[in-house]
Amino acid sequence: MRAVTTTEPGGPEVLIVSELPDPEPGPGEVVIDVAATAVNRADLLQRMGFYPPPPGASDVIGLECSGTIAAVGDGVTGLEVGAEVCALLAGGGYASKVAVPAGQVMPLPAGVDLVSAAALPEVACTVWSNVFMIARLQPRDVFLVHGGGGGIGTFAIQLAAAAGARVFTTAGTAEKVELCRSLGAELAINYRDEDFVEVVRSHTDGHGADVVLDNMGAKYLDRNVDVLADEGRLVIIGMQGGAKAELNIATLLGKRGAVIATALRSRPADGKAAICASVVEHVWPLVADGKVKPIVHTVLPLADASEAHRIVEGSRHAGKVLLTP
Repeated sequence: MRAVTTTEPGGPEVLIVSELPDPEPGPGEVVIDVAATAVNRADLLQRMGFYPPPPGASDVIGLECSGTIAAVGDGVTGLEVGAEVCALLAGGGYASKVAVPAGQVMPLPAGVDLVSAAALPEVACTVWSNVFMIARLQPRDVFLVHGGGGGIGTFAIQLAAAAGARVFTTAGTAEKVELCRSLGAELAINYRDEDFVEVVRSHTDGHGADVVLDNMGAKYLDRNVDVLADEGRLVIIGMQGGAKAELNIATLLGKRGAVIATALRSRPADGKAAICASVVEHVWPLVADGKVKPIVHTVLPLADASEAHRIVEGSRHAGKVLLTP
């Protein structure tokens, strides 16, 4: 199979296309002929040597894919060769074939083409598990998501709006601000010009945010706690703004708030399977109804993986950047 590998940890230039042995399905696994995969910020960290795959996972980068089932391992039921699917991966997506536990394989939502479906697994599973399963976002809750123009942000805005929440987001350009509004954000805040704490509080009569989904980590910790409503939940899923910061426990105690940090890739297979099943049950119908849709910035061939990483690294994208073998 063709796969993107790295010559050594480093910049986008270390990504090269190589020939590797075809994967074989183990017990409980299927092999997928990949139609497309997507670039996530975690991929950039892995390329730089900072985010190795979990034990037993492929060294090939790539956390999601869409494609056609090519082989089925022992013990797999309900999945057949030839079925068009998408999948959440622990690794291996930047390739023409990938082996994946059957529980992480999902049918395509109705109305979504095979290539565009590659934009869904990681964002759908991340947003649904964190915002709804863990943080328990409810209708009319105030929801704040940072990075509204990215893959996670564009999906979170749509899903939260479809659930009846009041959606606020931050973005870094006028174009991304307009995109966020078009996707259902009540207010999109240009973080270069405005303080999101003041804006959210002023537009909620001082209430603040019931749920915050944060990819920045240390840089935003203090302000994220400040913007929380009483009994608010801050869910941290990234460290783009650093890994270490001081937490004002007094402020958190006064709000009876919660700070939750989660990771999807390192979860055990049964945990991922439970999330995927919940996504199919609760999220796919919204996609089929057109209330939530994949936002694809561009589709590039696998040979242009370096350029895809440059686009994501420079935040030049809105939505997802896809790669096709």
